[in-house]
Amino acid sequence: MGRKPKQMDLPVEMPEQGAELAPITAMMSSRLMVLANLLKRGAMLRYKRTVGLSSVEYGLVANLGRHPPMSVARLAETVGLDKGQISRALADLVSRKLVAKAVNPKDNREVLVSLTKAGLAAHDAIVAGGRERNRRLLADLSDAEVAMLLGHLDQLTEKAARMLADERDLG
Repeated sequence: MGRKPKQMDLPVEMPEQGAELAPITAMMSSRLMVLANLLKRGAMLRYKRTVGLSSVEYGLVANLGRHPPMSVARLAETVGLDKGQISRALADLVSRKLVAKAVNPKDNREVLVSLTKAGLAAHDAIVAGGRERNRRLLADLSDAEVAMLLGHLDQLTEKAARMLADERDLG
């Protein structure tokens, strides 16, 4: 009785060609968020199934990657989560021998974390899965269309970064 009912995924319906969209739905940012959320949900399901990682754990393993050891504070900053969430997820990853902790030899008040051999294998599975998902996502586009899409995304990302800076300046 204590089980949580399984959340049902609602079907994603795309509007018919020429159908009028709600004003917010027609906005570029809304459409990109829908795409990003669909891709993230699919990735999370894959990584839970293939390497047994939750979304927070996936983020930690992906960000630790093949980088040198980093502090918990730096890792929290990198993934955009608070140190409490990071610490709980790291404790689980350490118990599963995917992450190792060590005292920073330059500052014994700081703990450094890095992937173990098993953690690197999980990271490599994440990367391989990401490449496969990326290949499948772009499979119906020509090389020229992919190049154009990526160029447009880079332009939009730069513009969005400037818009964010403008908002910060006003706030």
